[in-house]
Amino acid sequence: MMKKMARALVVVLAVTVAICLTQCHGYGLPVRPHYINFYGSGPRLIPRTNLSLDFLESQNKARAAVGVAPLKWSPSLEKAAHDVAWSMIYNEKGCHSYLDPMSLNRTFDIGGYNQHWDRYGTLPPGEVVDKWLLMKKYYNYANNSCSVRNNRCGWYTQVVWRNSLELGCAQERCFENRQSNGMTICLYSPRGNVPGQRPY
Repeated sequence: MMKKMARALVVVLAVTVAICLTQCHGYGLPVRPHYINFYGSGPRLIPRTNLSLDFLESQNKARAAVGVAPLKWSPSLEKAAHDVAWSMIYNEKGCHSYLDPMSLNRTFDIGGYNQHWDRYGTLPPGEVVDKWLLMKKYYNYANNSCSVRNNRCGWYTQVVWRNSLELGCAQERCFENRQSNGMTICLYSPRGNVPGQRPY
């Protein structure tokens, strides 16, 4: 009887360790996060079709409002966005880090970017973009200036930047302090927010 209980305990312990090695990202070696799947669980090697559509629709609506041509989806920028998010989460400062444009372009040779992180999961693409677009109220087109600290208007102006033609976005999970945070990165080419220029 004791041998059976000991064997059962060993099996339970082995299964627990195996699960933790694959799920407890914050407590072992970093595991490459997967594409966020809002409609199910588990990794996806190919993003959901409407993820790109959601990002495009919400940003192109804002662009149309100021008379700017729509962005087109770029699979290569999408892949770069995943690489950037993964690099930030596991090689930089963790879930709540912010992109350093100089380091970003040195490492990945990409153009403009927007980013957003959330506690307790990941917001749908449209809600993330809405947060960037909220910065419009602080942007003064007449003198091309921003009335909030750290030039957060740049989130809005990058979305509507006339010369940006392509977009690629990614959402990654970040496990920190026993909670799952979500990071969203959108990359744009050519880059926007060129000093001294207006977005449109």
